[in-house]
Amino acid sequence: MPAPIAYAALLRAINVGGTGKLPMTELTKLCTKAGFCDVKTYIASGNVVFTSPGKEAAVKAMLEQSLEKYMKKPVPVALRTAKELEATIAANPFPKVEPAKLLVVFFDEPLTKAALEGAVTPAGEELQIKGRELFIHFPIGQGQSKLKLPIFRKTGTGRNLNTVVKLAEMTRALGA
Repeated sequence: MPAPIAYAALLRAINVGGTGKLPMTELTKLCTKAGFCDVKTYIASGNVVFTSPGKEAAVKAMLEQSLEKYMKKPVPVALRTAKELEATIAANPFPKVEPAKLLVVFFDEPLTKAALEGAVTPAGEELQIKGRELFIHFPIGQGQSKLKLPIFRKTGTGRNLNTVVKLAEMTRALGA
């Protein structure tokens, strides 16, 4: 049996803006029932770390199936290892920006410049693509921003840099 891999799963549209209610205790139970080990959640916005001997695609499919059964609707998941999260942090194109004002949006596939088509940045928001991640600097904060980005309607899930750093630490600790 292969050695377990530590993963961070970032669930889309969970406990944000009154939608997708999922208690973290239930998320923990779902992950454990799916066969994942060392399950830990982080804040109530759909972040969970765990270990599994499975490959990324199989683990993602299992988690998404479990979530859909529980939530009665699809719940997309972005899955990353500690190494991938650390590479994301290192790739930050806005290193001097306050971490709470920097959103990292995670996608399944690498993005092209076409992902930014139709972007409206009324408060000077800055956007940079780095592989499967989109970095967005919100100078006035995300809550005040009127950023319009059509790709958001379809896919991707975002976390501020503080959360990404914490998930990298938690995932690294599981893999140690």
